[in-house]
Amino acid sequence: MSINLTVEQKPSDTKKSEIESLIYLLDDPDDFIRSSVKERFIELGERCIPLLDEYQAGIRDPKQKEEILSIIRKIAFSSLEQEFVNFLENGVDDVNDLEKGMFIIARLDNPTLREEAYMRRLDRMANRIKSDIQYAKSKRAQLQILLDYIFREENFQGDSDDYFNPENSFLNRVMDRKKGIPISLALITIFIAHRLGMPMYGINMPMHFLLRFEGDNETIFLDPFNKGSIVTMDQCVYFLKKSGIKPLKYHFEPTSSAEMLMRVLRNLINSFQKANDVHRKSELHVLLGMMETMYA
Repeated sequence: MSINLTVEQKPSDTKKSEIESLIYLLDDPDDFIRSSVKERFIELGERCIPLLDEYQAGIRDPKQKEEILSIIRKIAFSSLEQEFVNFLENGVDDVNDLEKGMFIIARLDNPTLREEAYMRRLDRMANRIKSDIQYAKSKRAQLQILLDYIFREENFQGDSDDYFNPENSFLNRVMDRKKGIPISLALITIFIAHRLGMPMYGINMPMHFLLRFEGDNETIFLDPFNKGSIVTMDQCVYFLKKSGIKPLKYHFEPTSSAEMLMRVLRNLINSFQKANDVHRKSELHVLLGMMETMYA
């Protein structure tokens, strides 16, 4: 059985009926037909993404939903890649740049992501404790208010059961599931602290990402994977030595926004490698390669 998908039709003339017909053919038992359908979607490009997204939203079958989402991601990657190039050319210099970069990466998971909605959620979270932070008697008290809110009231937590799940690295998924790995939980904390004017920094320590808070005449290290618990320098040194790593001074210094973004990309590459998802791994390598060329 064969089917002719080389329709003499411009993407601008594509009708909803054609896309619906193509979606129907994704269930065809013929491998050639399914492959041809996917190629046709790629050929049609971004114009079919809204209809595909609308269709997948109503699907209950997880396998079919994921197949359509995979097609959407492939279609969207070329434009996302160009957006990432433009983003890097403007520089990854501060927390605002880091947050923007994280939401660009999140569109690898969901190409139709409305990042403004998630940014507003971060705004609301910061506003929930803004007055408490302002009237706190010390920076240590401010820190405790922040940690209590994020890790107890909002209940963000480390995902020790499914650590390498890619959802633990995509910022939108972390915010929705309230689960993540050390760096993604650290970034949630940094983004909220930044909105509150609090001196919170990322520590790119090998094996385990930490937070660093500058208090009143004290530097405090925090483990975001363990509900923001305080860790001492001695504990960090012991952990590194036990892991066969020589502790160095820069392991405990605030890291750059670019370095944090690259660590997120490397974590995602590792996650998709473990999941044997060669295509997603390849896309992430493209983005990481761009960053390493500019910042490594």
